[in-house]
Amino acid sequence: MRIGELARRTGVSPRVLRYYEQQGLLHAERDANGYRRYRGEEAVETVQRVREMLAAGLNTDEIRGLLPCAQGGPGLLPCAHSCEVVERRMSQLEAEMAELARRRAALDAYARTMRQRQAEDEALAVRALRSA
Repeated sequence: MRIGELARRTGVSPRVLRYYEQQGLLHAERDANGYRRYRGEEAVETVQRVREMLAAGLNTDEIRGLLPCAQGGPGLLPCAHSCEVVERRMSQLEAEMAELARRRAALDAYARTMRQRQAEDEALAVRALRSA
């Protein structure tokens, strides 16, 4: 299967497919004329697994190490490596979520203070108009 057909079947651009190949996530053989040739359904499945893992927040280095655990459909085969990578990423996400919650609380405090000050300013303006 050539790169154009793989792109059509997976919905991934040829440029992204070349990037996956450069990152060691997808393997192609070369024809005599230099064109890439992929292994049919195996390549389609590999691209689908890569897309799933990217969507889950894994980076290409992690995916490269996990691809052997991802053969045969969605999900990963449980092994020490795959469990460690997934648990580590979940811990990182939890830390990021906690940081985002902290930032949101800080912004919320700013917003409350601004609304309160605006209400006080409006009340002062009303009083000033009444006394004038």
